[in-house]
Amino acid sequence: MENYRFTYPLQVRYGDLDPQWHVNNARFNTYLEQARTVYLMELGLFDGHSYFDLGLIVADVHISYKLPVALTQEITIGVRVDKIGGKSMTMSYAVFDLKSGAELATAETIMVGFDYNLKTSRVIPQNWRDAISAFEGKTF
Repeated sequence: MENYRFTYPLQVRYGDLDPQWHVNNARFNTYLEQARTVYLMELGLFDGHSYFDLGLIVADVHISYKLPVALTQEITIGVRVDKIGGKSMTMSYAVFDLKSGAELATAETIMVGFDYNLKTSRVIPQNWRDAISAFEGKTF
């Protein structure tokens, strides 16, 4: 967890489970989405009211599942931005067991700046670069 300045504790819900009684792989995308949204809100880049105003869209997702996650497990998700290009940014995630610190899954998303009204890509704004740089402690 030390590689992530932002972590988000998440409650595993009964509905997240599959017939094998562990979190279904498809739910991990929802977990990433929730943690990513709170990360952006924490940095003041999204007010949580309209996704049309958010200005990002997921272009690519990779998830590596390392250990199963059970209903009673306390988990947290680390989120960070690793790279910001002209119109995209790479975000990394790790799902951890809160008690043991074990890494349960890792993930990466490529997020593209997107204008939902015009349905076109857009440049990642400078104020986003500034806020993320200040939070992550590195220049983008």
